Amino acid sequence: MEGPLLRPLPCWRQRSGGLTMDQTTNSYHEPVLVSACVEALAPAASGVIVDATFGGGGHTRALLASYPRTTIIGIDRDPDALVNAPKDERVRTVLGNFSEMERLVNDELGAPPDARGTVDGVLLDLGISSHQVDTAERGFSYQRSGPIDMRMGTDAPSSAGELVNELDRDGLRDLIRRYGEERYAGRIAGAIVDARPINTTADLAAVIAGAVPAAARRSGHPARKTFQALRIATNAELDALSAGLESAIALLKPGGRLCVISYHSLEDRITKRRIAAGAAECVCPPGLPICVCERRPELRSLGRIRPSEAEVAVNPRSRSAILRIAERLAA
Repeated sequence: MEGPLLRPLPCWRQRSGGLTMDQTTNSYHEPVLVSACVEALAPAASGVIVDATFGGGGHTRALLASYPRTTIIGIDRDPDALVNAPKDERVRTVLGNFSEMERLVNDELGAPPDARGTVDGVLLDLGISSHQVDTAERGFSYQRSGPIDMRMGTDAPSSAGELVNELDRDGLRDLIRRYGEERYAGRIAGAIVDARPINTTADLAAVIAGAVPAAARRSGHPARKTFQALRIATNAELDALSAGLESAIALLKPGGRLCVISYHSLEDRITKRRIAAGAAECVCPPGLPICVCERRPELRSLGRIRPSEAEVAVNPRSRSAILRIAERLAA
């Protein structure tokens, strides 16, 4: 189901109670689709909600303001993020990767590591935070010079700079093409290899810009897709997403809500396909006269929502965001 069944509110400051966007954010990160997430997670208002990508805590603050009886478990692999946790007895924070959400949450709740159905809502806001992009020494930005790092947390085994300076030409080409969906992956990989060693993000961005045709440099920054590819590979983001979705579905009680915000087609495709697979009623091979799998769907898709024009005007980084919502069904 592609059309949204949940109608996003025009903007957060129009919710009852007069809460404004400024009260849900800080300089660390401006959250996306806040009111839509709050509305989608309404069935979890009196239960436990996992903010599995805590970031600046903007979504958590909005949920706390709307639902005074909720408990939030915030997870982030970046130690910097958890410093932003509100001083509120309803909030617990855990340093870790959301790919291990099931174990982390159940440990926090005092349940067995593989216990199922222990929470009422899960929110995943994928990608990187404004703080990570804007902090040059983190190495995420092609517009600020810094070391080529891009690690979201200390659990990442190697930096993006190691990939840039150690992978062979074919390996770089395949990485950039797969994770960046970059048309000029071969040319960029060749230029990187020829320019090595490359030590700063500014130098890397300049090498990439010089490798693509002039026409490609006129439609957005030419390094954007390559930087995305290096970041995804460095942090194993797509593998983490697949594992995190499985953990989220296992954790949810019947009637619980799953909200996933993605920012590029690779993330959204994984999320869309997992929700569709969970909503499927029969997986028998085509041609069988009757269903023999006896499969019962575990999810119900509640559609997708994009940011309004008003939100994009305030927060341009929200432009590519897609929120997909699903409900956990009884096993």
